Amino acid sequence: MCVMRKALWAVSAAAVMAIGSGASAVAGDRVIAPESDVAHHGQVSLTDGRLAVWLLSESYGPSSLTDSTVRLAFSVPLAGGQALPPGCLWSGDRVVLCATGELRAGGVGRQAALDLRTVGTPDEVVVTIGTQWNGGATDRNTQNNEHRVLVPATGDPYVF
Repeated sequence: MCVMRKALWAVSAAAVMAIGSGASAVAGDRVIAPESDVAHHGQVSLTDGRLAVWLLSESYGPSSLTDSTVRLAFSVPLAGGQALPPGCLWSGDRVVLCATGELRAGGVGRQAALDLRTVGTPDEVVVTIGTQWNGGATDRNTQNNEHRVLVPATGDPYVF
């Protein structure tokens, strides 16, 4: 029993060391995912059917990420045929996905700016922002990467 307890302790210590360094650890047949606190912050404004979205994605650590994907979902359909910035693509008439690229733990984040047109001129739009994919990392603090923003058509920037 004592030998088994020592072996479990050794595996646990190795996993903590590997996770602390930002790498994945292996415990038996299981891979223990790295932990990375991904955060998305920015602002959105709506004027005469034009949505301006500015987004900053970053990793607060402890691990860096080689890439992640942020999902921007809109409560109204967006006009077709619009160009998106590099690294972004359409996932429907109301959803845009953007790759963040590498997010170094505690480093400078990646910015994206989108200038979108809605179908018609709505009085308001609800924008939902969230991490779609983070490379399998564990994120224990989703409060800084999952947002829902009501954006009235005032032209004012609404911050998330």
